[in-house]
Amino acid sequence: MLGPAIRLASRRGDNARLSILIFHRVLSEPDPLFPGEICAESFEQIVKWLSAWFKILPLSQGIERLAAGTLPRGSAAITFDDGYADNLLHAQPILERHHACATLFVAAGFLDGGIMWNDRIIEAVRRSGQESLSLPELGVGALSLEDIAARRVSIDTLIGRLKYLEPEARDDAVGLIVERSHVELPSNLMLTSEQLRDLHDRGMDIGAHTVNHPILARTSPNVAKREIGEGRDRLEGLIGERVSLFAYPNGRPGTDYLPEHVALVESFGFDAAVSTSWGVSSQSSPRFELPRFTPWDRTRTRFGARLFANFFRT
Repeated sequence: MLGPAIRLASRRGDNARLSILIFHRVLSEPDPLFPGEICAESFEQIVKWLSAWFKILPLSQGIERLAAGTLPRGSAAITFDDGYADNLLHAQPILERHHACATLFVAAGFLDGGIMWNDRIIEAVRRSGQESLSLPELGVGALSLEDIAARRVSIDTLIGRLKYLEPEARDDAVGLIVERSHVELPSNLMLTSEQLRDLHDRGMDIGAHTVNHPILARTSPNVAKREIGEGRDRLEGLIGERVSLFAYPNGRPGTDYLPEHVALVESFGFDAAVSTSWGVSSQSSPRFELPRFTPWDRTRTRFGARLFANFFRT
Protein backbone atom coordinates (compact mmCIF):
# COMPACT_ATOMS: atom_id res chain seq x y z
CA MET A 1 0.00 0.00 0.00
CA LEU A 2 2.95 2.37 0.44
CA GLY A 3 3.55 2.84 -3.27
CA PRO A 4 -0.02 3.87 -4.17
CA ALA A 5 -0.25 6.11 -1.10
CA ILE A 6 3.00 7.90 -1.93
CA ARG A 7 2.03 8.35 -5.58
CA LEU A 8 -1.37 9.69 -4.59
CA ALA A 9 0.18 12.15 -2.11
CA SER A 10 2.71 13.35 -4.67
CA ARG A 11 -0.08 14.48 -7.07
CA ARG A 12 0.64 15.64 -10.62
CA GLY A 13 0.42 18.51 -13.06
CA ASP A 14 0.31 21.99 -11.48
CA ASN A 15 -0.31 20.37 -8.08
CA ALA A 16 2.64 17.94 -8.27
CA ARG A 17 5.13 17.65 -5.45
CA LEU A 18 8.74 16.57 -5.78
CA SER A 19 10.51 14.61 -3.04
CA ILE A 20 14.22 15.46 -2.84
CA LEU A 21 16.29 13.09 -0.72
CA ILE A 22 19.63 13.98 0.85
CA PHE A 23 22.56 11.66 1.58
CA HIS A 24 26.20 12.19 2.41
CA ARG A 25 28.24 9.00 2.65
CA VAL A 26 27.75 5.38 1.63
CA LEU A 27 30.30 3.29 3.52
CA SER A 28 31.55 -0.09 2.33
CA GLU A 29 30.41 -1.70 5.60
CA PRO A 30 28.86 -0.60 8.92
CA ASP A 31 30.99 1.72 11.06
CA PRO A 32 31.07 0.72 14.77
CA LEU A 33 31.73 4.34 15.68
CA PHE A 34 28.69 5.56 13.70
CA PRO A 35 26.30 2.61 13.43
CA GLY A 36 23.57 4.83 12.00
CA GLU A 37 25.69 5.85 9.00
CA ILE A 38 24.47 4.40 5.72
CA CYS A 39 26.56 1.58 4.26
CA ALA A 40 26.34 -0.06 0.84
CA GLU A 41 23.94 -2.76 2.00
CA SER A 42 21.47 -0.32 3.57
CA PHE A 43 21.76 2.11 0.65
CA GLU A 44 20.89 -0.65 -1.80
CA GLN A 45 17.77 -1.41 0.23
CA ILE A 46 16.78 2.25 0.18
CA VAL A 47 17.30 2.57 -3.58
CA LYS A 48 15.17 -0.56 -4.11
CA TRP A 49 12.36 0.98 -2.06
CA LEU A 50 12.62 4.33 -3.80
CA SER A 51 12.67 2.71 -7.25
CA ALA A 52 9.48 0.80 -6.40
CA TRP A 53 7.64 3.86 -5.09
CA PHE A 54 8.94 6.71 -7.26
CA LYS A 55 10.09 7.72 -10.69
CA ILE A 56 13.62 8.90 -9.89
CA LEU A 57 14.64 11.90 -11.98
CA PRO A 58 17.78 14.04 -12.17
CA LEU A 59 17.17 16.95 -9.81
CA SER A 60 17.57 19.54 -12.56
CA GLN A 61 14.92 17.78 -14.65
CA GLY A 62 12.62 17.37 -11.67
CA ILE A 63 12.79 21.09 -10.86
CA GLU A 64 12.21 22.06 -14.49
CA ARG A 65 9.22 19.76 -14.92
CA LEU A 66 7.77 20.82 -11.56
CA ALA A 67 7.77 24.44 -12.70
CA ALA A 68 6.29 23.51 -16.08
CA GLY A 69 3.47 21.44 -14.56
CA THR A 70 4.66 18.27 -16.32
CA LEU A 71 6.16 16.42 -13.35
CA PRO A 72 5.05 12.76 -13.35
CA ARG A 73 3.12 11.50 -10.36
CA GLY A 74 5.42 9.98 -7.74
CA SER A 75 8.64 11.78 -8.71
CA ALA A 76 11.76 12.00 -6.58
CA ALA A 77 15.39 13.08 -6.85
CA ILE A 78 18.41 11.76 -4.95
CA THR A 79 21.18 14.11 -3.83
CA PHE A 80 24.55 13.75 -2.09
CA ASP A 81 26.39 16.54 -0.27
CA ASP A 82 30.09 17.31 0.13
CA GLY A 83 31.86 15.09 -2.42
CA TYR A 84 32.95 11.90 -0.68
CA ALA A 85 34.85 9.30 -2.70
CA ASP A 86 32.48 6.58 -1.54
CA ASN A 87 29.77 8.26 -3.63
CA LEU A 88 31.65 6.88 -6.64
CA LEU A 89 33.01 3.70 -5.10
CA HIS A 90 29.83 2.44 -3.42
CA ALA A 91 26.79 4.60 -4.24
CA GLN A 92 27.13 4.95 -8.01
CA PRO A 93 27.31 1.18 -8.76
CA ILE A 94 24.12 0.68 -6.73
CA LEU A 95 22.36 3.51 -8.53
CA GLU A 96 23.40 2.06 -11.88
CA ARG A 97 22.12 -1.40 -10.97
CA HIS A 98 18.70 0.08 -10.26
CA HIS A 99 18.71 2.48 -13.24
CA ALA A 100 18.63 5.43 -10.85
CA CYS A 101 20.47 8.74 -10.91
CA ALA A 102 21.63 11.37 -8.42
CA THR A 103 22.98 14.90 -8.05
CA LEU A 104 26.25 15.43 -6.18
CA PHE A 105 26.83 18.78 -4.45
CA VAL A 106 30.60 19.19 -4.13
CA ALA A 107 32.63 21.41 -1.81
CA ALA A 108 35.36 22.02 -4.37
CA GLY A 109 38.15 22.87 -1.95
CA PHE A 110 38.35 19.32 -0.60
CA LEU A 111 38.92 17.55 -3.89
CA ASP A 112 42.27 15.80 -4.41
CA GLY A 113 43.24 14.84 -0.88
CA GLY A 114 41.35 17.34 1.26
CA ILE A 115 39.42 16.47 4.39
CA MET A 116 36.54 18.41 5.93
CA TRP A 117 36.91 19.86 9.41
CA ASN A 118 34.40 17.51 11.02
CA ASP A 119 36.07 14.48 9.42
CA ARG A 120 39.42 15.68 10.75
CA ILE A 121 37.94 15.53 14.25
CA ILE A 122 36.30 12.15 13.65
CA GLU A 123 39.43 10.54 12.24
CA ALA A 124 41.71 12.10 14.88
CA VAL A 125 39.58 10.68 17.70
CA ARG A 126 39.00 7.37 15.90
CA ARG A 127 42.70 6.76 15.25
CA SER A 128 44.21 8.08 18.47
CA GLY A 129 46.02 5.47 20.56
CA GLN A 130 45.46 7.47 23.74
CA GLU A 131 42.91 6.81 26.48
CA SER A 132 42.00 10.47 26.84
CA LEU A 133 42.39 13.77 25.06
CA SER A 134 43.15 16.92 27.02
CA LEU A 135 42.01 20.16 25.39
CA PRO A 136 41.60 22.82 28.09
CA GLU A 137 42.14 25.54 25.46
CA LEU A 138 38.79 24.58 23.93
CA GLY A 139 36.97 24.58 27.25
CA VAL A 140 36.13 20.88 27.19
CA GLY A 141 38.62 19.46 29.71
CA ALA A 142 39.76 15.84 29.37
CA LEU A 143 37.77 13.73 26.91
CA SER A 144 37.65 9.98 27.38
CA LEU A 145 38.79 7.71 24.53
CA GLU A 146 38.53 4.49 26.52
CA ASP A 147 36.09 2.73 24.20
CA ILE A 148 33.93 3.25 21.12
CA ALA A 149 31.06 4.78 23.10
CA ALA A 150 33.37 7.25 24.82
CA ARG A 151 35.01 8.21 21.54
CA ARG A 152 31.61 8.89 19.99
CA VAL A 153 30.65 11.16 22.91
CA SER A 154 33.98 12.98 22.55
CA ILE A 155 33.45 13.48 18.82
CA ASP A 156 29.94 14.84 19.34
CA THR A 157 31.21 17.17 22.06
CA LEU A 158 34.00 18.58 19.90
CA ILE A 159 31.90 19.01 16.77
CA GLY A 160 29.14 20.68 18.76
CA ARG A 161 31.63 23.05 20.38
CA LEU A 162 33.37 24.03 17.13
CA LYS A 163 30.60 23.97 14.54
CA TYR A 164 29.63 27.63 14.69
CA LEU A 165 33.03 29.17 15.32
CA GLU A 166 34.43 31.56 12.77
CA PRO A 167 36.18 29.48 10.08
CA GLU A 168 39.71 30.58 11.03
CA ALA A 169 39.17 29.93 14.74
CA ARG A 170 37.58 26.58 13.94
CA ASP A 171 40.51 25.52 11.78
CA ASP A 172 42.94 26.46 14.55
CA ALA A 173 40.96 24.43 17.07
CA VAL A 174 40.78 21.40 14.75
CA GLY A 175 44.51 21.63 14.18
CA LEU A 176 45.05 21.48 17.93
CA ILE A 177 42.84 18.38 18.22
CA VAL A 178 44.78 16.60 15.48
CA GLU A 179 48.09 17.58 17.05
CA ARG A 180 47.09 16.29 20.49
CA SER A 181 45.75 13.05 18.99
CA HIS A 182 49.14 12.16 17.45
CA VAL A 183 47.67 10.60 14.32
CA GLU A 184 48.06 10.77 10.56
CA LEU A 185 44.81 11.68 8.84
CA PRO A 186 43.56 9.91 5.70
CA SER A 187 43.83 11.66 2.34
CA ASN A 188 41.33 9.59 0.38
CA LEU A 189 37.98 10.43 1.95
CA MET A 190 37.00 12.93 -0.73
CA LEU A 191 36.83 12.62 -4.49
CA THR A 192 39.76 13.39 -6.74
CA SER A 193 39.22 15.60 -9.77
CA GLU A 194 39.47 12.51 -11.98
CA GLN A 195 36.84 10.68 -9.92
CA LEU A 196 34.53 13.69 -10.12
CA ARG A 197 34.81 13.72 -13.90
CA ASP A 198 34.17 9.96 -13.91
CA LEU A 199 30.96 10.44 -11.92
CA HIS A 200 29.85 13.17 -14.28
CA ASP A 201 30.63 11.03 -17.32
CA ARG A 202 28.55 8.22 -15.81
CA GLY A 203 25.51 10.45 -15.58
CA MET A 204 25.62 12.04 -12.12
CA ASP A 205 24.68 15.71 -12.07
CA ILE A 206 27.21 17.98 -10.34
CA GLY A 207 26.08 20.90 -8.17
CA ALA A 208 27.99 23.56 -6.23
CA HIS A 209 28.43 23.50 -2.45
CA THR A 210 30.97 26.36 -1.95
CA VAL A 211 34.75 25.90 -1.77
CA ASN A 212 35.37 25.19 1.91
CA HIS A 213 31.88 24.40 3.25
CA PRO A 214 31.61 27.40 5.60
CA ILE A 215 28.51 28.27 7.58
CA LEU A 216 27.54 31.18 5.35
CA ALA A 217 25.71 32.96 8.15
CA ARG A 218 29.04 33.17 10.01
CA THR A 219 31.07 34.58 7.12
CA SER A 220 31.51 38.12 5.81
CA PRO A 221 29.65 39.12 2.63
CA ASN A 222 32.89 39.07 0.63
CA VAL A 223 33.83 35.61 1.86
CA ALA A 224 30.35 34.27 1.15
CA LYS A 225 30.44 35.69 -2.36
CA ARG A 226 33.87 34.18 -3.02
CA GLU A 227 32.90 30.79 -1.61
CA ILE A 228 29.77 30.52 -3.74
CA GLY A 229 31.26 31.83 -6.98
CA GLU A 230 34.65 30.14 -6.83
CA GLY A 231 33.10 26.83 -5.81
CA ARG A 232 30.95 26.85 -8.92
CA ASP A 233 33.77 28.06 -11.19
CA ARG A 234 36.16 25.31 -10.09
CA LEU A 235 33.59 22.62 -10.76
CA GLU A 236 32.69 24.02 -14.17
CA GLY A 237 36.38 24.02 -15.06
CA LEU A 238 36.66 20.35 -14.12
CA ILE A 239 33.58 18.96 -15.85
CA GLY A 240 33.45 21.38 -18.77
CA GLU A 241 29.77 22.17 -18.28
CA ARG A 242 27.60 24.75 -16.59
CA VAL A 243 26.82 24.01 -12.92
CA SER A 244 23.22 25.09 -12.43
CA LEU A 245 22.32 23.97 -8.87
CA PHE A 246 23.56 24.96 -5.41
CA ALA A 247 23.26 23.48 -1.92
CA TYR A 248 23.76 25.63 1.18
CA PRO A 249 26.36 24.13 3.56
CA ASN A 250 24.55 22.64 6.56
CA GLY A 251 21.45 24.07 4.98
CA ARG A 252 19.20 25.29 7.82
CA PRO A 253 17.52 28.57 6.86
CA GLY A 254 18.00 31.39 9.33
CA THR A 255 20.78 29.48 11.12
CA ASP A 256 23.25 28.33 8.48
CA TYR A 257 22.33 30.76 5.72
CA LEU A 258 20.33 34.00 5.58
CA PRO A 259 18.10 35.81 3.03
CA GLU A 260 21.11 37.70 1.70
CA HIS A 261 22.77 34.40 0.77
CA VAL A 262 19.64 33.30 -1.08
CA ALA A 263 19.78 36.55 -3.06
CA LEU A 264 23.50 36.05 -3.68
CA VAL A 265 23.01 32.53 -5.03
CA GLU A 266 20.27 33.78 -7.35
CA SER A 267 22.48 36.64 -8.53
CA PHE A 268 25.17 34.16 -9.61
CA GLY A 269 22.74 32.73 -12.16
CA PHE A 270 22.00 29.34 -10.60
CA ASP A 271 18.71 27.79 -11.62
CA ALA A 272 17.76 26.64 -8.10
CA ALA A 273 19.16 25.84 -4.66
CA VAL A 274 18.39 23.32 -1.94
CA SER A 275 18.29 23.54 1.85
CA THR A 276 18.01 20.87 4.54
CA SER A 277 14.54 21.88 5.68
CA TRP A 278 12.11 18.96 5.67
CA GLY A 279 9.21 18.82 3.26
CA VAL A 280 8.52 18.37 -0.44
CA SER A 281 8.71 20.88 -3.28
CA SER A 282 5.71 22.27 -5.13
CA GLN A 283 5.27 25.02 -7.69
CA SER A 284 4.88 27.48 -4.82
CA SER A 285 8.13 26.46 -3.08
CA PRO A 286 10.87 29.11 -3.12
CA ARG A 287 13.06 28.00 -6.02
CA PHE A 288 16.25 28.90 -4.13
CA GLU A 289 15.26 27.19 -0.87
CA LEU A 290 13.88 23.83 -1.93
CA PRO A 291 13.47 21.34 0.94
CA ARG A 292 15.17 17.95 1.27
CA PHE A 293 14.45 15.03 3.56
CA THR A 294 15.54 11.42 4.06
CA PRO A 295 13.98 9.12 6.71
CA TRP A 296 16.46 7.51 9.07
CA ASP A 297 14.40 4.34 9.59
CA ARG A 298 15.88 0.96 8.70
CA THR A 299 12.74 -1.00 7.82
CA ARG A 300 10.77 -0.63 4.60
CA THR A 301 7.48 0.11 6.35
CA ARG A 302 8.83 2.75 8.71
CA PHE A 303 11.00 4.37 6.04
CA GLY A 304 8.06 4.59 3.66
CA ALA A 305 5.64 5.80 6.32
CA ARG A 306 7.95 8.65 7.35
CA LEU A 307 8.54 9.55 3.71
CA PHE A 308 4.76 9.62 3.19
CA ALA A 309 4.31 11.85 6.26
CA ASN A 310 6.86 14.26 4.81
CA PHE A 311 4.33 15.21 2.12
CA PHE A 312 2.24 16.89 4.80
CA ARG A 313 4.95 19.04 6.39
CA THR A 314 4.65 22.77 5.95
